[in-house]
Amino acid sequence: MEAITQWFQDNQALIQEFLIKFIVAIVILFVGKLLAKMLSKGIQKILSHKGVDQTVISFVGSLAYGLLLLVVFIVAISHLGFNTSSLVAIVGAAGLAIGLALQGSLSNFASGILLISFKPFKSGDFVEVAGNAGIVEEVHIFSTQLRTGDNKTVIIPNGAITSGTITNYSRKPTRRIDLIIGVSYDADLAKTKEVLTSVVNNHELVLKDQDITIGVSELADNSVNLVVRPWVKTENYWPVHFDLLETIKVELDKAGIEIPYPQLSVHVNQENTNES
Repeated sequence: MEAITQWFQDNQALIQEFLIKFIVAIVILFVGKLLAKMLSKGIQKILSHKGVDQTVISFVGSLAYGLLLLVVFIVAISHLGFNTSSLVAIVGAAGLAIGLALQGSLSNFASGILLISFKPFKSGDFVEVAGNAGIVEEVHIFSTQLRTGDNKTVIIPNGAITSGTITNYSRKPTRRIDLIIGVSYDADLAKTKEVLTSVVNNHELVLKDQDITIGVSELADNSVNLVVRPWVKTENYWPVHFDLLETIKVELDKAGIEIPYPQLSVHVNQENTNES
């Protein structure tokens, strides 16, 4: 006991200095934790005002809070006199190893933040992404879920979506239907255009305030091809598409205008040879 008491007496100044540094380190941790929490909430409020998805807001807020706490902890132990260069190197190496191991996941995460932030599509939109077409059901941090026309669920990594072309068929309120109608070379083109114009104008879902294009587009091998391009509301695209095709076929048949099918004409030439 005397030896311990003597040691404390001999190192009293050193102990007092360490206690002061320890108290300051505790204060740094306490104040740093409060500041980290305030900064994290501030970041979340900024993201919320920008309309970012709540899932992303929560994740980014937690990530920022964790990183700030790590910085505060390093500052606190550095104030105690510990050499933090080795700790920083270890943390950096660990972060690099984790980043390399989760490279694909981090890419999908970053892409998910971009999709949720810039919103090239939303739930309910009909889109074509990464070679798949369907209705967007859910947009997550790492992947996006689509429902195809035949009711299949397709889950696509967000990295594959942002690295390719995104086609959103639902973004605009109106769409143009592009039909190609082939008629016989013997058909009366003026009469044909009259029938096509009548069919389009009589359809109640075709937008009459938009320009309708009907004209010859190609002199093909077996037919004269005409384009029919009316405008409709986006939600009416496929019903009008199917209705027009059926009605055009019926009306052209009534008018006696032939819709040809591919055919091949073979001409055989015979040569007469006289045997001597």
